[in-house]
Amino acid sequence: MAEEKDKKAIIKKLRNKYRLTVSNESTFEEALSFRLSRLNVFTVAGISLIVLIALITILIAFTPLREYIPGYPDGKMRRSIEQNMKSVDSLTTELEKRDRFFQGIKNVISGNDFENIVQSKADSIVDPKYKGLQFTQSENDSIFRKEHEAEEKFNLTISGENKARGISSIHFFTPMKGMISNPYDGQSGHYGVDVVGPKNERISAVLDGTVIFAEWTLNTGYVIQIQHGNDLVSIYKHNQELLKKPGEFVRAGEAIAILGNSGELTSGPHLHFELWNNGKALNPESYIKF
Repeated sequence: MAEEKDKKAIIKKLRNKYRLTVSNESTFEEALSFRLSRLNVFTVAGISLIVLIALITILIAFTPLREYIPGYPDGKMRRSIEQNMKSVDSLTTELEKRDRFFQGIKNVISGNDFENIVQSKADSIVDPKYKGLQFTQSENDSIFRKEHEAEEKFNLTISGENKARGISSIHFFTPMKGMISNPYDGQSGHYGVDVVGPKNERISAVLDGTVIFAEWTLNTGYVIQIQHGNDLVSIYKHNQELLKKPGEFVRAGEAIAILGNSGELTSGPHLHFELWNNGKALNPESYIKF
């Protein structure tokens, strides 16, 4: 009973009306008069506080004032964060492609079954609708093959003569006409020549062959490597853009890349060209006129 009386007393005090009067000091004439209760004062003060907090929140959330809050990134920092996220995502994709490529090379060297190699659709050079295509040999085709092999068994072809006479008898197509800024120097580890040329100049294959590598690398940028006959490999580095993919067959003089300045180990637009034979670096100037 005592608690109920106390509660009623408190409620009664909250509802009691009070008059706030503003009067003239000299004449005591009443200027303003307000009738308020404690409950009214608490209600108005609470609503005013909520509205004030809401206005401040909206002002900070939807205006540039939020950038002045300690720890909140400004516009430049947010743009930098977004750009870094895109760069990391692109780098991750390139690393995955590189790892798949090297895994394919390992499988080729070790002789693993290609059916067990997991390959991305983007890396495949075969249209998926043709992957299940199978070829069969007819009886007439088998007879023709045996007759042709018997006729050509002891034939001395032009390619055989070239191979016998060595690399010096091979006619190399010039990859790019230009000025050599840095010649071949095997002792210092510079296993090629640097050729300077005009911007957006096309780079051509020196011989017929198959592209065995066409990817971006950290030091030498966009690189393309071609396997030719007579155990020759040509390498083209620092390209701006690659026009061929691994597995494609190219002809001598066919455009394979665009002159560029990619990679960390470069100081300007140029082509770094290397020529290898049986794992040994050759001086390209001994065989090609740039």
